[in-house]
Amino acid sequence: MSTYIDVANETVTTSKAARPAGFGEVIPALIFVGIFFIVPVVALLLRSVLEPVAGFGNYAELLGSATYLKIFANTFIVSGLVTAISLLIGFPVAWTLAIMPTRLASVIFAVLLLSMWTNLLARTYAWMVLLQRTGLINKMLMGMGLIDQPLPLVNNLTGVTIGMTYIMLPFIILPLYGVIKKIDPAILQAAALCGANRWQCLTRVLLPLAARGMVAGALMVFVMSLGYYVTPSLLGGTANMMLAELIAQFVQSLVNWGMGGAAALVLLVVTLSLYAVQLRLFGVQNTGGR
Repeated sequence: MSTYIDVANETVTTSKAARPAGFGEVIPALIFVGIFFIVPVVALLLRSVLEPVAGFGNYAELLGSATYLKIFANTFIVSGLVTAISLLIGFPVAWTLAIMPTRLASVIFAVLLLSMWTNLLARTYAWMVLLQRTGLINKMLMGMGLIDQPLPLVNNLTGVTIGMTYIMLPFIILPLYGVIKKIDPAILQAAALCGANRWQCLTRVLLPLAARGMVAGALMVFVMSLGYYVTPSLLGGTANMMLAELIAQFVQSLVNWGMGGAAALVLLVVTLSLYAVQLRLFGVQNTGGR
């Protein structure tokens, strides 16, 4: 009888030890999130409705002005184009990396990582040199006889799209590679044995299986593009301003924290809305989980 009691007591003790210690262990993380994330957002919200006068005048001016709406349109158009082009280029690259020999794939991965680690400002200035009217790209096109006059590739949204696509490509290749690498090649072989041609294997087998990485990478690229500042500022100019440049101008040049806070919170709401839609359509597992 005493043996059964000892076993029961040991089981109860083990179960108590296995229970989580509560919120005590996560309090430092919650404090960190509160200080560095929640407090700044709340401060922006307060300043956007209190400065220069209390009310929603900043939001009314921001969303009611044709100039500001054009900036919003520029931001979403460029972000959408960058996301779409990055997907079109990144998917074949990720697929090639997944099927090529490991040693060669490691070399290409090293090149991708080096491009990410290179200073962003230096890479943007390099694109300014390449895209200008006397740059290498225009000279090559004219030398091949494809154009008669240099193309305007800087100080417009074309240059911004090219530069941002180059910068964002690694952020969509890496998630896609991780998902494609886990796809069993036997699945594609089985589809081919069942009579599927290459196009059917791509559209009905590979793309649905890789949708998780495509969605995660596309969301990451789109959200990062919405708030990008350096590349649009250097390659786009003031005539093709994007939202991040507008926020910087409000805060740094005009010292208008109310309008800057309103623009920043509009951007935050749009970002969170997109993430919520993605969770609604695809679930947590398809946004980077298992």
